[in-house]
Amino acid sequence: MVLNWKIGGPLLGVVFFLAVLLVQPIGVSTQFVVADGVLWEQYAPGVISQTADGGWTSPYPYFAKYAADIANPLTYSMIFVAAMMGGAFLSSVAFGRIPLRERFSPALWSANFRIGWVGRWVLAFLGGVIVLFGARLAGGCTSGHMMSGMMQTAVSGYVFAFGAFLTAFPTARILLKKEA
Repeated sequence: MVLNWKIGGPLLGVVFFLAVLLVQPIGVSTQFVVADGVLWEQYAPGVISQTADGGWTSPYPYFAKYAADIANPLTYSMIFVAAMMGGAFLSSVAFGRIPLRERFSPALWSANFRIGWVGRWVLAFLGGVIVLFGARLAGGCTSGHMMSGMMQTAVSGYVFAFGAFLTAFPTARILLKKEA
């Protein structure tokens, strides 16, 4: 059984709407900063410290804004990120009927690139690092800027979406010249 996009798309929209309505706008990349701070604090204590008024701060500007979340990382946002990863795994188990060989090296990839599945994973990792760096540089990721931003009719959300698709389509056309 495959989840049809006509069902999955509106279902995702309802989940996003409820999340924004009931809790807060969705954003994911900030949780990488929090995870960095938690790990850093674990291995080199002193990244965050408690202030006289009971708040949290950090001598590092990068962590100062998120010091309270680093001190207490079990927040809605961190649980949301963990639930996204768990949901993706469960979805792949429940609906993913793609053969293992195709998962490692899809036919479209193999038709366009000759570096195998290890090269594909390395490039995917490097691409993720670049996207995460850009997301933090911009102050938010596609979830925050595009999805939550457009739901709130923020002009920046529409500008971000326009820019993302303006670069995604030509990039795909250039990189994926051969069909599977």
